Amino acid sequence: MSVTVDHEQLEVEQLGLRTVGQVLTHLQRDNRLVVNLLIDGQEPDLDRLCDVKRVPVGAHTLFIETAEPCDMAMEVLAETESQLEGADRLKGEAVELLGRAGQANKAMEKLSGCFRTWHNAHESVVKTAQLLRIDVEQVRVEDATTLAQFLAEFTGQLRQIKLALEARDYVALGDVLSYDMADAGTKWSAALGAVRDTVCEVCTKAE
Repeated sequence: MSVTVDHEQLEVEQLGLRTVGQVLTHLQRDNRLVVNLLIDGQEPDLDRLCDVKRVPVGAHTLFIETAEPCDMAMEVLAETESQLEGADRLKGEAVELLGRAGQANKAMEKLSGCFRTWHNAHESVVKTAQLLRIDVEQVRVEDATTLAQFLAEFTGQLRQIKLALEARDYVALGDVLSYDMADAGTKWSAALGAVRDTVCEVCTKAE
């Protein structure tokens, strides 16, 4: 029986920890986020998390890696910002191609990368807020806009893009990209900045 957390032995017997679930709860109380878990060298089936939590530690070897939630959140936001810069460039190229005859397929290739990046950005911000228990209704992106409103508006724009793609309505698609999402890059930059400031506040209070 052995439980290793971040390459250090965890004295589970002294702590009275008997199951995987109790070990995970103990780490959570220390504000540590489990990013990797191996039981006897194998990744457990997280779709059966309840069963995994009941596994007795006395009969197995556990290897666990953790991360600080605040550090992870900052890394995710930095990576998201970097990806969005590329998406804004691809969006401009897609709009230009849509304005040329016979270039719709090339425009779709550019737009595919944009759509994926925008979707990932939306998901990253939502999950970061959930991780640090940030209320998106309270985060101000601009004076009159909350993070929740920004995300809802952006989701609506993505829906418009999807509908235009399905209908092969390239005129409508070009209008959404050129007008409705003309300043998408600037708005995302403001949103990520607001989330980053909120993360700093939350993490400072937690110290």
